[in-house]
Amino acid sequence: MAVPAATKNSGKLSSYSSLRGLMLGAGASVYLSFGVLVFGSTIPALEQSQQSSTMQRAEPGAPGTHSTGAPSPGQQPDRQSPGIISGIVTDKAGDLAVGAKVQLTGEAQTPSQELMSGDNGEFSFTNVPPGPFHLTITARGFDTQQFSGELNPGQAYLVPAIKLALAAAVTEVKVRGSAEEVAEAEVKQELQQRVFGFIPNFYVAYSPDPPPLFPKQKFELAWRSVIDPVTLLGVGFLAGVEQASDRFGGYGQGAAGYGRRFGAAYGDVIAGTFIGSAILPSLLHQDPRYFYLGTGSTKSRLMHALVSSVVARNDNTKQWEPNYSGIIGSFAAGAVTYAYYPASDRGAGLFVENSLIGIGATSVADIIQEFVLRRFTSHVPPQTNPPHHP
Repeated sequence: MAVPAATKNSGKLSSYSSLRGLMLGAGASVYLSFGVLVFGSTIPALEQSQQSSTMQRAEPGAPGTHSTGAPSPGQQPDRQSPGIISGIVTDKAGDLAVGAKVQLTGEAQTPSQELMSGDNGEFSFTNVPPGPFHLTITARGFDTQQFSGELNPGQAYLVPAIKLALAAAVTEVKVRGSAEEVAEAEVKQELQQRVFGFIPNFYVAYSPDPPPLFPKQKFELAWRSVIDPVTLLGVGFLAGVEQASDRFGGYGQGAAGYGRRFGAAYGDVIAGTFIGSAILPSLLHQDPRYFYLGTGSTKSRLMHALVSSVVARNDNTKQWEPNYSGIIGSFAAGAVTYAYYPASDRGAGLFVENSLIGIGATSVADIIQEFVLRRFTSHVPPQTNPPHHP
């Protein structure tokens, strides 16, 4: 039901004032004619009292009288005289509300009466039995208003102006995007996670049940990880350590030797990240992230961290299975090193070393993730249950 609040109109308000004046002023003469107005009801009541006294003084058996003094059968007592309930409905600004539903209920109201407020916001119930009454005023877009009162016999009850208040806006928004959109939102959250506010910590899922990642998100995480300035600084530091210890001596010394070591170390990062965290996880439908547990005994959390390097969650079933992506990815990245490491340093030892280092480093990193880094990581969602279990 649309309830437009009428604009202020001096003509309409003047008409209503005139109507109310007639009801309260000139109405006296109208009600005198019918003998039901409260102010005029004393006259018929007095006449009735005099008639009753005359009947009581009359001798028993006199014509037209009753020895009991009771009124004649066709006569109704004043306490049953109906009345009128009227008023106007406005909004908080005082504008008249047209079309508001007004419901009248009470002890003698069976069934209840309903009507709509008129062009001037007015409403009027006639022939209302006396007694307690209750008004309920409703309108779309407004809070329900209530009013209670008691109508005396024959009374014209003028209800104080009913002011409707705008209903509080309650909006429930449920985001029901596609699965890929939900995964994208999850990745955006994870890309904000940084240890001490600057070290990237993108590959940790702190949510209790994060959505599976699509290939797009897996490659996005890999790309953002390898180009992060902190990653480049870490590679530069590692290349400097290798330069100082003259590791991979085939690269030589000086700026050229440092550049070759930097390129090799950065190649390891790119190969390991993209092969083990983007390409193979996309092909094998496995999630490359570490799923933070955070609850349970120290032993259970430690086991969870240790096995996370060799087990992974399947994107389709959300079941845990051998981490083919991480294991194969470590060996694949180790094989790539043959393309740019000095010939003198190549061999099965380097291949196995780099592969096992990748797997072992992942286990160590997961233990640190489980017990240390969360408290130092920014933009982490609150810890909730249920936890992750491989």
